[in-house]
Amino acid sequence: MPECPLLAPVTLTGHLVQLVPLSMAHEDDLIAATRDGELWRLWYTSAPAPEQVGDEIARRLGLHAAGTMLPFAVMDVATGKAVGMTTYMNVDAVNRRVEIGSTWYAQRVQRTGLNTEAKMLLFAHAFDTLGCIAVEFRTHFLNQQSRRAIERLGAKLDGILRNHSLAPNGTLRDTVVYSVIQSEWPTVRTHLEWQMAKPR
Repeated sequence: MPECPLLAPVTLTGHLVQLVPLSMAHEDDLIAATRDGELWRLWYTSAPAPEQVGDEIARRLGLHAAGTMLPFAVMDVATGKAVGMTTYMNVDAVNRRVEIGSTWYAQRVQRTGLNTEAKMLLFAHAFDTLGCIAVEFRTHFLNQQSRRAIERLGAKLDGILRNHSLAPNGTLRDTVVYSVIQSEWPTVRTHLEWQMAKPR
């Protein structure tokens, strides 16, 4: 088990969503979730195909064992089913920074309060419990849905890493980097609480 407190498994519970340590027990739910919207067909993101879900869970658990990722299953409180995955990744314990990433959700829960609450829980744990000084997000330059979602959270654009990485299909990815820093968290929390309170 990793000794770094940023990697200690934890369950984070809200009204709509619960984030629990990812395990192979979530495989069947996550296969159903990735089929909802055929998420693996989106070339600019990295949701697993149904037959790859088990391997993806194992990969994330391996990265946790290696000390670089804390993976969660995203549970819909209303159904008790896993509807996606998210992580703390690129964990930098020395500089108290984490990235929230490798996130995907079943289509039916996208653009709902579930995502907003999940991010609020991850922010609160990172800033209030772990004492992080920054929480980062990265996404494909062309993933406009993800960029808009990150901006709605109140994260600010840090910059664009051009030709940052090679995508599985061989194309070059320009990576957009956003962050929320510790001093911004009280305002971001108020903004997210306001968003959660709005009628839907």
